[in-house]
Amino acid sequence: MLCDLKKVPMSRIFLSLLAILSQLFFVAIAQDTKGNSQIEKNGKIAMPPVVYLWPQIPFARGKDLCQYHDAYGRTKSEQMAELTHSVKSLIREGVESKNIVAILNALDNQINQQRSVAGSSPGMDVMLSGSVKASLDRVYRDRSPQNRKVMFFNPAPLNELLRLMRDPQKQVSWDPQLMRSLSGVAYGTYSYAPSCRGEILVTLHIDLSCGNTYHFQSQGFPEQVMHSIGQQVFETFQQTQFPSKIKIGNKSLELVGAPGATIGKAPSPRSADMACKAIQARLPTEDEYEYLSNLGDWNGGVTCSRTKLWAMSGNMVMAPDLPNPSPVRPVSEFPGQEFSYYCVR
Repeated sequence: MLCDLKKVPMSRIFLSLLAILSQLFFVAIAQDTKGNSQIEKNGKIAMPPVVYLWPQIPFARGKDLCQYHDAYGRTKSEQMAELTHSVKSLIREGVESKNIVAILNALDNQINQQRSVAGSSPGMDVMLSGSVKASLDRVYRDRSPQNRKVMFFNPAPLNELLRLMRDPQKQVSWDPQLMRSLSGVAYGTYSYAPSCRGEILVTLHIDLSCGNTYHFQSQGFPEQVMHSIGQQVFETFQQTQFPSKIKIGNKSLELVGAPGATIGKAPSPRSADMACKAIQARLPTEDEYEYLSNLGDWNGGVTCSRTKLWAMSGNMVMAPDLPNPSPVRPVSEFPGQEFSYYCVR
């Protein structure tokens, strides 16, 4: 299937992605009309609890930053100084002056030829597409969240869709029923990094039907660079969203976050308590802090970092580093400290 995809012109792939996005938008609007999708208070379509992405991720090659910096990264006087040094070195080695220009041109052509061969070989886009999926799966295996929030949509009639994409004479008609389960598409660009040491600079874009767009970038060797992007994608989509609701026993708790942030900072627990009351919320209790910390950042909770002090109502502080006899302590034990907090209701 990947070999078939390589035969499709890159411009046509991007046009097909635009067609998918347009279809996703109209499907989302249709779902909202029927009341099947959630609408946020600001009128926007809410992000789905699980993001299903189109399985093909095309990568287009961008500007060669290595050659660009090689040509423009130095002043003309610096380039002339380097050339003069090369000429002097050749003369010291006994090269006749009439052969110096030919030798310099031969060396320059050899370097350009090696870069041309390395840059013209196909398959970089296919490797990056596979690497980002493998890297994302690896992060999920390592951290093992209870529910996965990013998945790749794999419909049964995928071969038929690819056949239509390859046929320039036919207008691709996307089935709304098929697109109903799709949340968005991913695509990217890559270019040779300015370091000229075999690294590439990769940017991955994710566009969702709800209107949200996400962009991730990393630089490194081709076989390693996507690991960083996979971690970025995981942390962006898997981390706890604010606001969100979770179940604690028989009751439902809404995580509101802090005013203007997810995790806020305050000079005192009393200040944090006032900030929560201003948004019709409150600070978590000890049991709520503990339970949400046990859930962790990837399962709908918030990890109570042991390097932080957490504000509680009644001018009390939860200090995970001081469990004995109790992590809940009066604020007087922590003069001049900063306190982290988030609000619930």
